[in-house]
Amino acid sequence: MGKATGFIEYQRRDAAKRPVEERLRDYAEIEQPLPDRDLQTQAARCMDCGIPFCHGYGCPLANLIPEWNDMLYRGQWQYALELLHETNNLPEITGRICPAPCEPACTLSINREPVAIRQIELQLVERGWQEGWIKPRPPKVPTGHRVAVVGSGPAGLAAAQQLARAGHAVTVFEKADRIGGILRYGIPDFKLEKWVIDRRLQQMREEGVVFETSVEIGRDISIGYLRRSHAAVLLAGGAMVPRDLKVPGRELAGIHFAMDFLTQQNRRNAGDDLPEDQAISAQDRHVVVIGGGDTGSDCVGTALRQGARSVRQIEILPRPPETPDPGTPWPMWPIKLRTSSSHQEGCTREWVLTTKEAIGDDQGRVRALRLCEVEWRKEPKTGRMQPIEKEGAERQVEADLVLLAMGFVRAGNAGILAAFEVATDPDGAPRLDTDYMSETPGVFVAGDLALGASLVVRAIDQGRQAAAGIDRHLQ
Repeated sequence: MGKATGFIEYQRRDAAKRPVEERLRDYAEIEQPLPDRDLQTQAARCMDCGIPFCHGYGCPLANLIPEWNDMLYRGQWQYALELLHETNNLPEITGRICPAPCEPACTLSINREPVAIRQIELQLVERGWQEGWIKPRPPKVPTGHRVAVVGSGPAGLAAAQQLARAGHAVTVFEKADRIGGILRYGIPDFKLEKWVIDRRLQQMREEGVVFETSVEIGRDISIGYLRRSHAAVLLAGGAMVPRDLKVPGRELAGIHFAMDFLTQQNRRNAGDDLPEDQAISAQDRHVVVIGGGDTGSDCVGTALRQGARSVRQIEILPRPPETPDPGTPWPMWPIKLRTSSSHQEGCTREWVLTTKEAIGDDQGRVRALRLCEVEWRKEPKTGRMQPIEKEGAERQVEADLVLLAMGFVRAGNAGILAAFEVATDPDGAPRLDTDYMSETPGVFVAGDLALGASLVVRAIDQGRQAAAGIDRHLQ
């Protein structure tokens, strides 16, 4: 806990954001840190709640939130940081992009604003980097075992660091030209600048992790050789196949998957030269983003920075309530309307809309979408809610750039799992034991390959658990 009466004396204070008109001119991060004194005051709000649902229920990593809040309140920053690193390899990442399920689970959320856990986590680890407290932790005794990690997203990086610290010789294979997976190419720089990743990667290199980029397993290195030359293999690739829009006109130019759009801009920010004929740009375009989640929000912010004429985000689900839905009480993740920093920058948001058709011009480029309003009804046989189109509720909206941000399909993981002879259940999920090992000895699976697309904290947690399982297997 923090101060015994802190939750009564102090109100929640969030980090300030740079002004909209300023941040739309660049891709730099938006949030500004709280002064140290204010941060300690926020930590003081952590109450002696008895059962800390924030880490026992809300956080997949089981971060020791009350403990490091207490240490921070008492001015013991370095010890607080040690407690943070006990459960989280990448707090500078989660502190920036995690949706913070710990905060709705905070006991204060019953009738007050929760402790600003995510902001405390972020500034605590940043203080650690500034003070030089974060140093490489190479193993004292090598085990002689070689482990291959396929995929360098949050699950792969967390697993690689844990395995290297346990003394194993770890090589991370990444098919892209840079390490980081979705963190590198799927998250906009205004949420996560890429030097943040590079800083942690340097620590991992000094701990003995080897990174191999532009290597596709099964093409550049055979699966057979990989398995023969390593005592264990961890498959930690991300969810790779996005859900498509199956409507007439889908083939028109100007309709793209969200990740293709976001990846291109991240590459530009990194200094890459992209062929003009392959560029996806929102400049002077009427942009429609289909999908109301975080990826859709990232597309909104990126399109606005590229100079879009207008941005519209549509979602098939009903508009969430302004206040938490009574059907999702504390400590559950509350269903309520969430407005991201990108939405605040200028965007039209619409709900209960389905796309019927993409309409093109004479050059074969999309110029408009035909939409229809839906209402959700319970299906009598299954009891599931289904969207039913309303009669006479169709309309057309201008759209010369359409971005599909509708999530990912598990079927996209089938190829890599089959190649490594990983058995799956009828839904396509890999069959794993409690150590995350598949029915093929020595082949482990973690992250989105095991879960389907999920949160960064769940990926890190699975990477850590899989690393522990591999360590037990090798010993």
